[in-house]
Amino acid sequence: MLGLIMDQPLLISSLLTHAARNHGDTEIVSRTVEGGIHRYTYADAELRARKLAAALARLGVAPGDRVASLAWNGYRHFELYYAVSGAGAVMHTVNPRLFPDQIAYIINHAEDKLLFVDLTFVPLVEKLAPVCKALKGVVVMTDRAHMPPSLPDALCFEELVAAETGGFEWPVFDERTASSLCYTSGTTGNPKGVLYSHRSTVIHSYAIVSPDVFNLSSRDCVLPVVPMFHVNAWGLPYAAPLAGTKIVFPGAQLDGASLYELYEQEGVTATAGVPTVWLALLNHMKQNKLKFSTLDRAVVGGSACPPAMIKSFAEDFNVRCQHAWGMSEMSPLGTFCTLKGKHLALPKDQQFEVLTSQGRALYGVEMKIVDGEGKPLPHDGKAFGDLLVRGPWITSGYFKDEGGNPLRDGWFPTGDVATIDADGYMRITDRSKDVIKSGGEWISSIDLENAVMAHPAVGEAAVIGIAHPKWDERPLLIVVKKPGAEVTREELLKFYEGRVAKWWIPDDVVFVEALPHTATGKLLKLKLREEFKHHQLPAA
Repeated sequence: MLGLIMDQPLLISSLLTHAARNHGDTEIVSRTVEGGIHRYTYADAELRARKLAAALARLGVAPGDRVASLAWNGYRHFELYYAVSGAGAVMHTVNPRLFPDQIAYIINHAEDKLLFVDLTFVPLVEKLAPVCKALKGVVVMTDRAHMPPSLPDALCFEELVAAETGGFEWPVFDERTASSLCYTSGTTGNPKGVLYSHRSTVIHSYAIVSPDVFNLSSRDCVLPVVPMFHVNAWGLPYAAPLAGTKIVFPGAQLDGASLYELYEQEGVTATAGVPTVWLALLNHMKQNKLKFSTLDRAVVGGSACPPAMIKSFAEDFNVRCQHAWGMSEMSPLGTFCTLKGKHLALPKDQQFEVLTSQGRALYGVEMKIVDGEGKPLPHDGKAFGDLLVRGPWITSGYFKDEGGNPLRDGWFPTGDVATIDADGYMRITDRSKDVIKSGGEWISSIDLENAVMAHPAVGEAAVIGIAHPKWDERPLLIVVKKPGAEVTREELLKFYEGRVAKWWIPDDVVFVEALPHTATGKLLKLKLREEFKHHQLPAA
């Protein structure tokens, strides 16, 4: 027997329609690439998104066609999200921080029909356009006054919108229709495409606005520092309209001073980004003796958050710094760290220990850890193994079946090594390729990095395994000092005493000017391992 309930498809267009109807005067604020601040409302955005959808149809974009963007977080990019997906086409956000050859490969693999580009990336597009054979046109996301002469055949975003009447109606179709496409470089070989659906995106949006996750409401103001080309800004451009939340888009200026100005000027209550951005922001705050007047919570993801950063946000600035974990293949959110009711009576140091984990699974995400033979391991907070996940917003395979079926008995292998405790709190102990095996025992590079980040002279740190004739591998600590700070190898090794097991302490320390990062801000340990593969450990 089936229930007698209306069968309404879950479509991305409905999120913006809901916001326009019920939160029509709520602001969307953008720092623009051209300079200055742009303000308008959800009602304005929905009308312009419908006009843009009509313009796409006039340009020959059909359902299922891929439309690419090389753009920052801003109101035009937001409109493009809804115009493309809402019309039944596929929104393909391309990461401009990748190498040009990788970008060309991705655009060609996706067979993108149109490319929308912010002014910043016009020089990049000049090089890409001749090698991207499937492209039928380029649209520059600006007005006529700012159109670049170097792309004479490019279309103007504002002229496309202005030419339409606004009579376009959002089509209704199967909620399982593909909605957006993100390529992940976190796999072996070429980047692979993760193809999201309308259904998966809307369900993911419902999950992440909930109180134990982003906790968004119509009383909040959210500033996504995480780029809209990085797994759809972790779902915030979809979740904010669902909740009626004011959005502030920071554009290209992600330095500490520019972000702080927006937080204070716009009354931002919630924000989200990767650790490297927060390090810069906290340094700016401390150097200038600044405080936040409205910011309540900062979500950190993309790579492990040093416990010292969580502590600094809380103790120095009265802001909750909350861990989130996920991946492109998970839309991206998998876990989020908030305390349970029973934790509130615990001493602060015990609460802090909980908050340094990656948190608990959202409803919709199942997790398990398995040993090398695929056998399930206990959720006791001690056993660690390969982390597997499944759920309604987790990929079942890559675009065009690239790499074949990635699933193991219906579960997606994340590539992370983790523990899960009895309360469901998951803690990443390493990437499966970054665990250091010393004398048959495992050493967590993440734990070593987190421990040394508490040292006042350390700006950033990475730990990799170096070949050792007796122990197979031993840890090497690679450190970037804070500006003006001084510290010796011996001081840092001594700093580990009492913080980690004695046999975990690195065998050597190397000081560098900067650490390499991926295009999404994660430490590029592959490059470090290549660079230091011939490093001679003192005890070797």
